[in-house]
Amino acid sequence: MEKLLKTHFGFDRFRPLQRKVIDDVLEGRDTLAVMMTGGGKSLCYQLPALIFEGLTLVVSPLISLMKDQVDALRANGINAEFINSSVSNSLISEIMRSAVEGEIKILYVAPERLAVSSFQDFLRAVNLSLIAIDEAHCISEWGHDFRPDYRNLKRLRRNFPYVPIISLTATATAQVRKDIIKQLSLQRPSISISSFDRDNLSIFVRRKQNSFGKLLKLLQDHKNEAAIIYCFSRAETEKMAVNLKKEGFNAIAYHGGMSAGARRKNQDLFIKDKVNIICATIAFGMGIDKPDVRLVVHYTFPKSIEGYYQEIGRAGRDGLKSECVLFYSLGDKHKYEYFNNEIEDAVERRNAGLKIQNMIDFCEGNVCRRKTVLTYFGENYAKDNCGNCDVCLCERSTFDATEIAQKILSCVIRTGSRFGAKYISDVLKGRKLKRIIELGHSNLSVFGLVKDYSDDELRQIIQQLVSANYLIKTEGQYAQISVSNLGNRFLKKKESFFLLKPKEEEVEVKPLVTRKGDLEYDLDLFELLRVERRKIADSKSVPPFIIFGDVSLRAMAYYYPTSLEEFAKITGVGKQKLARFGEVFVGIVKGFVDETGVLPIEVPEK
Repeated sequence: MEKLLKTHFGFDRFRPLQRKVIDDVLEGRDTLAVMMTGGGKSLCYQLPALIFEGLTLVVSPLISLMKDQVDALRANGINAEFINSSVSNSLISEIMRSAVEGEIKILYVAPERLAVSSFQDFLRAVNLSLIAIDEAHCISEWGHDFRPDYRNLKRLRRNFPYVPIISLTATATAQVRKDIIKQLSLQRPSISISSFDRDNLSIFVRRKQNSFGKLLKLLQDHKNEAAIIYCFSRAETEKMAVNLKKEGFNAIAYHGGMSAGARRKNQDLFIKDKVNIICATIAFGMGIDKPDVRLVVHYTFPKSIEGYYQEIGRAGRDGLKSECVLFYSLGDKHKYEYFNNEIEDAVERRNAGLKIQNMIDFCEGNVCRRKTVLTYFGENYAKDNCGNCDVCLCERSTFDATEIAQKILSCVIRTGSRFGAKYISDVLKGRKLKRIIELGHSNLSVFGLVKDYSDDELRQIIQQLVSANYLIKTEGQYAQISVSNLGNRFLKKKESFFLLKPKEEEVEVKPLVTRKGDLEYDLDLFELLRVERRKIADSKSVPPFIIFGDVSLRAMAYYYPTSLEEFAKITGVGKQKLARFGEVFVGIVKGFVDETGVLPIEVPEK
């Protein structure tokens, strides 16, 4: 397997969990693999496909991604095809004929195809060795991206009871995993779950104040690097793209209101590095496998932690350092609540409201961002400080919060423990609002008791009291807070209590400068190699990363390989790519070495 891995994919070793999953698949076991975005899920069925005699069928909802994956496999010397609505009937017939004759190893199809009777007949005619279900969470109604067409997959188990199934996803809670196994009728499956931690991603939450100015600085810091900016609405994506162009940035829009042709064109421009910034709604991203996105910005906070994790997962899929920034304001919360109230189904409306509240708690929390996300997915993150998010990188002092905590807890009790944080803040600030007056809360001793804290500061302190278990917060869109047993004990004993000082406007914090294994590569040589990569990619009408990824180019610009033997040792250089591109890239490196006099470094054997 290591030989196949190096020959076809150019890698010297498996990533964590890949080898176990591949072993399970080769043993003919049904498998559920939950692996983080960029964790190498595809290899878990692509490599076994080379070993199995017959055809590996891959079901994927990502029509726009299929061509990129097939192009990448072909570049690695593997016969692969795809069938979806973009392929003509005559070509589909030709592909199916080739598959029946054993000329294709891997075939990608959209889930809708399984409902076509002629395609079912075709599957019975081929030697089917393995079925891979990508984005498997789409089969679960508990998942964040449920697709009704995925329910067609049930017939695969019914029609092919002895063909092993591997289901793969990057975002699945315990409930979703259980549902995937049930819906696909997986038989005593091997379940492999990797860490959800993406330590190459810096995670920042920023207040939505002067947000466009902050965005411009971020884009300047990532000049000429690929960036995705997620916006709330279609109109906002268009406006954002126009405003960025006025500032001299190369940006385009992408949203569901555009024609299919326009969406394809703009996505293609982004993937092929013709445009480096795409302003999009969440309609964008599921269909791309671009590994070198260095910045993902949420200009409006997402509707769920699952969605957020998946969207930031589009940054740094090659494992290199990338930045994720989320702009947050309560105003955006009200936008979501408005649309949420339009949902007719009560259960669906409640679940959507709960997901939004989880996202708000994430934004307002004072706990490590990484720890919060991992805890949500059921993973224990042992560190108290990740060193790579705004909470952990921003030094904040504590203050004696005894008095303000007493006032807040007393106000919660005196108002009946049935209101949210905003109402408590309004009472403490002494606002003579209609509801407060009608309920008689303007007559309470706590009314107007707080003068020296802003609403934002009070909200942050209340959130800390919830995190410290002094307050209990109910779930749902209209969360109520009450005092816990611990909070009551604090009031009675009148102990001292310290909290983190509420955040003022953020100080500038920088993500980690270096990570273990990072290469201090030559920027000038990297740029020369990048230009050549783009030229070759354009001539073949494929994205540049199909030729070589940034990881490979950085290694070339660090080790300066001046022979094909040394070049073959570079990560990502397999047998096919060595033969096709080796002389060209080695020639560029040799020219650079001769001109600058730098000394090549021996590429280590791995």
